[in-house]
Amino acid sequence: MAEPPTSDEPNITYSLSTSRYGNIVCYNQTNETLVGDYSGWQSAKSIETALPFFVMQLLISNLTYGLMYSLTRPLHLPPFVAQILCGLLFSPTVLGRNSIVLEKLFPYRYTMFMETFANLALVYNMFLLGLGMDLRMIRIKQVKPMVIAIVGVVVALLAGSGLYYFPGNGDPDTILAGCLYWSVALSCTNFPDLARILADLKLLRSDMGHTAMSASIITDLCTWVLLVFGNACFNKQGVWNDLMPCALVSTIAFAFFCIYVIHPGIVWAFANTVKGGHVGENHVWFTLVGVVFCALITDAFGVNSITGAFLFGLSIPHDHIIRNMIEEKLHDFLSGFLMPLFYVICGFRVDLDYLLQNTTVGVLVFVISSCFMVKILSTVICSLFLGMPLRDGFAVGALMNTKGTMALVILNAGRDSKVLDVILYTHMTFAFLVMSIVVQPLLTFTYTPNKKLTFYKYRTVQKLKGEEEFRVLTCVHVLGNVPGITNLLHISNPTKKSPLNIYAIHLVELTGRTEASLLIMHDESKPKVNFSDRVRAESEQIAELFEGMEVNSDAVSVQTLTAVSPYATMHEDICTLAQDKQVSLILLPYHKNMTPDGRLGEGNYGHEGVNQNVLRNTPCSVGVLVDRGMTTVRSEASSFNAEITKKEIAMLFIGGRDDREALAYAWRMVGQEMVKLTVMRFVPGRDALVSAGKLSVEYAKEAQVDEECIYEFNFKTMNDSSVTCIEKVVNDGQEVIEAIREMEDNHSYDLYIVGRGYKVETPVTAGLTDWSSNSDLGTIGDTLASLNFTLHASVLVIQQYSAANRRTLENHQEHVKGGAKTANEAKMNSHEEEDDGDEQYQMGMRK
Repeated sequence: MAEPPTSDEPNITYSLSTSRYGNIVCYNQTNETLVGDYSGWQSAKSIETALPFFVMQLLISNLTYGLMYSLTRPLHLPPFVAQILCGLLFSPTVLGRNSIVLEKLFPYRYTMFMETFANLALVYNMFLLGLGMDLRMIRIKQVKPMVIAIVGVVVALLAGSGLYYFPGNGDPDTILAGCLYWSVALSCTNFPDLARILADLKLLRSDMGHTAMSASIITDLCTWVLLVFGNACFNKQGVWNDLMPCALVSTIAFAFFCIYVIHPGIVWAFANTVKGGHVGENHVWFTLVGVVFCALITDAFGVNSITGAFLFGLSIPHDHIIRNMIEEKLHDFLSGFLMPLFYVICGFRVDLDYLLQNTTVGVLVFVISSCFMVKILSTVICSLFLGMPLRDGFAVGALMNTKGTMALVILNAGRDSKVLDVILYTHMTFAFLVMSIVVQPLLTFTYTPNKKLTFYKYRTVQKLKGEEEFRVLTCVHVLGNVPGITNLLHISNPTKKSPLNIYAIHLVELTGRTEASLLIMHDESKPKVNFSDRVRAESEQIAELFEGMEVNSDAVSVQTLTAVSPYATMHEDICTLAQDKQVSLILLPYHKNMTPDGRLGEGNYGHEGVNQNVLRNTPCSVGVLVDRGMTTVRSEASSFNAEITKKEIAMLFIGGRDDREALAYAWRMVGQEMVKLTVMRFVPGRDALVSAGKLSVEYAKEAQVDEECIYEFNFKTMNDSSVTCIEKVVNDGQEVIEAIREMEDNHSYDLYIVGRGYKVETPVTAGLTDWSSNSDLGTIGDTLASLNFTLHASVLVIQQYSAANRRTLENHQEHVKGGAKTANEAKMNSHEEEDDGDEQYQMGMRK
C-alpha cells in the first residue's frame, strides 16, 4: 500500500495506515481552517484552499478521460473501457504512489471534496439512465427476453457466490453482504452501451438485437431491485440492518408514489403550463431540483440516493419534449465534465499490486474467465429450450456481459460499506475491463447475421413492365432535400396500374451524444423519442411532407422511418432496407445544396461519402438528384393532383447500361399532360471512331443494345406529341458540350436526366473524363452540375444495378472465412446473372 507523503505544508501532517480495505489517513485540519476568531465553515478557508485544487482535478480528469476515449474509440470499444482506464491511470499501481500526484494533484485532504461532486454527478447520471430507459420495450408476451434475463440473473448470482468464496480469491474472512454486492455486480448489464454496440454492428433491427435489448432492460430492473435490497439489509459496516423492513417498505412506497403521484403530477403540470409545444427553462430547472429532492428521500430511507434519482427519471413522461431538453443540458456536462471525477475515485480504490500479493495469477485468470462465461453458457442453454439458433444464443449471452457505470456503482456501494475489500474490488474491476474489451470484437469476428438471400426481379427501372408496382427508396438528410425529391416523384407518373410505393428514410448521423433510446426505432414508422428539438421537429416535418403525397392519390403509398447511423456505415442501413423492401430505385440528394444566388454550396462531405458508398454497394438502381429548381415544379396548391405547369425534361443519351436505365426512367414520365420529354442521342462521327481506336470496339458491343432500346422507344412514342427525339453527330466531348449549350439556349429545361457512366469511356466523351471531378455524377452529370454551366436546371444522374459489378465488389470486400457457397447463394447468383443479361435487350416499359 502507499507510504505517507511528505507534505510541503508544515501545518498538515498525515498519519497513514494500511488495511485490506485500503489506506486509512488521519490528519489535523484545525490549523488549516483557523482564521482569526473563526474556524471551520465560518472562516470559508476550506473552500478557499480546496477550490484551486478542485479546478485542477477537474481539468486533469477531463483531459485523461478524453485521451483514453480518443484512443479506445477507433478500436470500437465501449466508453466504459475508457472510463476504467481513466481511473486505473491514477491507481496506486500506476501513478497513485507518485509524490507529485499525492501532493500536488490529488492530496488526501481534498479527496472528500472531490468525492462530493463525483457523487452528485453520479446522482444525475443515474437520473439520465432512468430517463433514457423505455419500459414499454418490456412485453410480457415475449418469452425469450424474459427467460434469458431471469435465468441469467439467477445463474450469475449463484456463480458469483461461488466465485466470491472460491479458495484463494482474496482474504478468507469474507462477509455475506460482500457476496451480495459481488454477485449483483456480476449479474448486471449496461443497456446504453449494449444498444450502442448493436448499432455499431448494424444489429439493432435484427431479432437477436431486439431480444438482447429487451433482456438487458429486464436485467437492469432486476439489478436495481437487488441493489435496493442489499442497501436496505446491511448497514454501513456490512452488518444486518434491524430497520430493514422499514427501509424496504418505505422504498416500495416511494416507487408507487413515483408511479401514481409524481408521474401524473408531471403530466398535469406540463399539460397546463407548456404552451405551443415550447418548454421553458423553468421546467428544466424544477425537474433538476426534483432529482436532488427524490435522491434525498431515498437516502433518508437508507437505500442510497441514486435510487431516488433513477425512479424520478423513470417518472418523467417518456414522450414529452422535456426529456430532450434535459438530455441536451445534462449529457455533455455530466459525461464529459463531472463524471471523470467518479472514474478517478474508482481508480484510487484499485490496487493491482496488492491483489497479486494475495491472489495467484491462475486464480485471477480463472475468476475473470468464469465471470465472462457465466452469461454466455446460461443464455446458450436457454436458447436450446427456446428454439433460438445457437449462434444467436451465443451472441445474446456475450452482449449480456456488457458492463457500464452501474457496475462500478454497485462495487463502490460495497466498498463504501466495507464489505468488499481492495482484493475483491480490484479483481472484479479488472474482470469488468476484460469483459468490456472482449464483447464487441468477439461479436464482430464470430457473429454474422443471417442475411436474407432475397432474389427479386425488379432491381432496375428498365425491368419494370407496364403494370408493375414502382418501388422507390428516398433518402433525405435535411428538410431542404425533401421538396426536390417529392416533386421528382410527383412527375414519375404513378397510376393505378403501376402505383408508386415510396419508402422515405430520414438519415440522422449517430454521434457520441446520441442516447441509446434514440437508436431504437419502429420499422416503417417515426422514431420514438429523445431527438434534440431541432432533429425531432425536422423529422416530423419530413414525414408530413412525404405522407402528404398519398392524401389525394390512390396510386401513391408512403412509409416513413428514421435511421440513426454514423456516416461511415449509413449506406448499410440504406442498402439493407432497399433489399428488404425490394425497391427498384434509390433516390439520393446530392451533397451540395443550392445557395440563394442559384449556385451550389460547399456541400457536406459526410453526405458525399454516404452517396459514394451506396453507389458501390447498392442492390438496385440509384439516382442522385442535383436539385436546382425541382422545388418549383409544383404549384402552390397543396393537393397531389393540383394543377401543375408543363415541365420540360431533357434526357441525354450517350450509350451504355446507365443511359438505358436513365431512358427507362424518363420514358416512365411520358403520358402526363404536364411533362414534355426531349431525348437527345449523341452518335459518334467517323473522326471520333477513328481516333478512339480500341475504344470503338467496346463501344460497338454496347451500341447494338443501345440501338434496340432507342428503336423500341421511338417506335412506341412516335405518335406522342409530348416526346421529341433528336440525334446529334459529334466527334469529341467538346462538341457534346456545345450541343448541350445549344439545347439550353433554344429551350429552357427544368430537368436533365443522364446516365452516370462512371469510368465508362466512349468516343463521344473523349476529353471530358479527364476533367470530371465528381465520381458521384459521372462525366456528363458532373459537367451539367459544374458552376460554369447551366445554373437553373436540376440534374438527375442514374446508375443501373449490375449483378456482376456488385458481386465483384462483395467478393473483394468479403472477409476470408473459408467454406463454399450454399446452394441458395449459387441459385440466387445464377438468377441475377440471367436477369442481368436479359436486361441488356429489354426496355420493358409501359405501352
